[in-house]
This record gives sequence, structure tokens and C-alpha cells, in this order.
Amino acid sequence: MYVPKMDYQRKSPKSAAYAVLMGDIVGSASAHSAGALHLAFNRAIAWANKAYAADIASPLTITLGDEFQGLLASLARAFDLAQALRLKLVGEGVSCRFVIGLVWLETPLNRERAWNMMGPGLSEARAALNDKRTANAYRFSLPNEPLVQPLMDAVGDSITQVEQDWTETQRRYFAATRGDDRTNAKIAKRLGVSERAMYKVLRAARADFHGRQSRILRETLTGLDKAQGLTR
Repeated sequence: MYVPKMDYQRKSPKSAAYAVLMGDIVGSASAHSAGALHLAFNRAIAWANKAYAADIASPLTITLGDEFQGLLASLARAFDLAQALRLKLVGEGVSCRFVIGLVWLETPLNRERAWNMMGPGLSEARAALNDKRTANAYRFSLPNEPLVQPLMDAVGDSITQVEQDWTETQRRYFAATRGDDRTNAKIAKRLGVSERAMYKVLRAARADFHGRQSRILRETLTGLDKAQGLTR
């Protein structure tokens, strides 16, 4: 687990640290049906707010037609949510990408909508989201971590490339392994295949590599959470 040697410094005595999760839809302007895209996006955001309610400080809120943002109490949980939300959206044919960042909120927390809040870190996360030069679906905005952040971006890029190569069957099998009830026999039964067939698909999908890279990111974010006190 990565634990920073230097603790983050709060930007002001009254600031409070949070994890920000921002995301947008890729290629929304060229979608065949704006109505179907809008419905799928809104449905996924509503699902995320309900499924991760215990971790969300300010709900995921659609700020534009194809963008959202929200605040969470943990960087690690923000990453968990980003991965779950990406699987859900890609399953509906919607490509998306995310930025997970550390912010220091200096205005009151808006528990109803992720609007009308200010503080260091928000503009940096927004700038990362607006950077269209990379197809990386998992990017990070971590002030005071100039060495760690690009390494995390690189790992996020490797995960993205694995996901981009998935067939629909591989994505569906992988998504099935992400539930709470993840015993191999039960997963295979739910998929309607043998365990051997399931393993074959997951191996072709490079599920083990995806899992190792994801764990590296999550362990690093957990260390950053502890350093900043984001363990509410």
C-alpha cells in the first residue's frame, strides 16, 4: 500500500478534504439517438447515487447534458464507483471516462446537488476532464502528488486498454464477477455456462491483469485517503 511521506496541507484552516468524481460521455455529439443516450446516462447516475449512497457526500449531478460531478468521502470508493459506473454504461453501449481527484472544499457542502461549491482542486479536476488528448477512462487529479499522479494515470490507461478490447461476452462475464455473491460456481450458474467455459472467457478478457492493476490503484488511493484523513 502506498503511504505518502508528506501529508497534504489543507488550503485553509476551515477547508475540508473530499474526493471528487467527474465524468463525461465520449462521442455524445455523434450518438444515433440523443434521447436513448440521455435516458441511459440519467438511469446510470440515479443507480450510482442509490448504490453508493453511504459513500457519497454530494450526489452525482449531471452538470451538462453529457457530464456529471459529485463528492465522496473516499478516493478509493470514488474509484470503485467509477469502475462500476463504467461497466454499467458500456453495457448500454455508452462510452465514458472519469477523473478522480482530491479537493479542499472551502464553502458549505451541498448535500442536495453537486453545485455551487468552491475550493482548491476542483478546477484541476475539471481541467483533467476537459483534456481530450487521451482515451484513458481513469484519470487522476492529485494536488501535491506530482510524481504519483502520472504513474496512476498510466495504470488507469492500461486498464482502459484492456476494457476497450473486450467483446460484449467478455464484458458481461467480467461484470458478473463484480457482484457481492462471487463464488465461481454461482457466477457460472448465473451465466448459464460451466466454470471451465467461464474461466476461458475471463482469461481471454485478461481479467486477472485488470484485477491486479485495479488493486494497485485502489491500494494507492487508500493510502492517500489515510494520509488526508478521508476515512469518515
